[in-house]
Amino acid sequence: MPVLDHIHYELDVDALMKTLRIGAGGEDEAAFRNLLDDLAPRINPKALFIEAYVDTRGEDTVTVSGTTFRSKVLRRNLDRVHRLFPYVVTCGREMDEAHLPEGDFLTRFWLDTIKGAVLNCANRHLDAHLTRQFGLGKTAHMNPGSGDAWVWPIEQQRDLFALLGDVEDLIGVTLTDSMLMVPNKSVSGIRFPVERDFRSCQLCRREGCPGRSVPFDPVLFESVR
Repeated sequence: MPVLDHIHYELDVDALMKTLRIGAGGEDEAAFRNLLDDLAPRINPKALFIEAYVDTRGEDTVTVSGTTFRSKVLRRNLDRVHRLFPYVVTCGREMDEAHLPEGDFLTRFWLDTIKGAVLNCANRHLDAHLTRQFGLGKTAHMNPGSGDAWVWPIEQQRDLFALLGDVEDLIGVTLTDSMLMVPNKSVSGIRFPVERDFRSCQLCRREGCPGRSVPFDPVLFESVR
């Protein structure tokens, strides 16, 4: 089972401080840099992926290496795809083990932002690894629960984890009863080759989403409903 657990990361401290509105030269900057120093030995992002293949396609289902997913959008996106790459990427459990003062909500917010930046580094590392190892061209991702609920229901997170194997043992990511991942800065999905760009955000009508990467596309939305 391909696991990437020696992932190089670089955090842009100035950019993080700007995002968090931490001014230079003050007490907050000193506290933030101390937090980064404390976290440094614990930062250990990881990624897990498999090379999988489409077995069969139904009207609104697609079976991948023996696991059937129900999603009209996923089925449409994989219409001409044979090989794809299910994955889970995480910032790593180790940062959640850092000792923070009880009730210090500001430091916990900083920690969450740092974890997100580490996850972004790990995502880029996985993308680069897959492109290099498998000679991929243009690709897209789909993630359970991303976009409107019907796009790819978050409940199918369980099926994706089952397809990948013992995700908790391999990279320390678990699912809650509501299908959310722990650590919270983790992402799962399927990467697949495409001729045209696609992102789940195009089918999400949620306004003001901090994770939005592209605008909502009402034409595409109506075409796949």
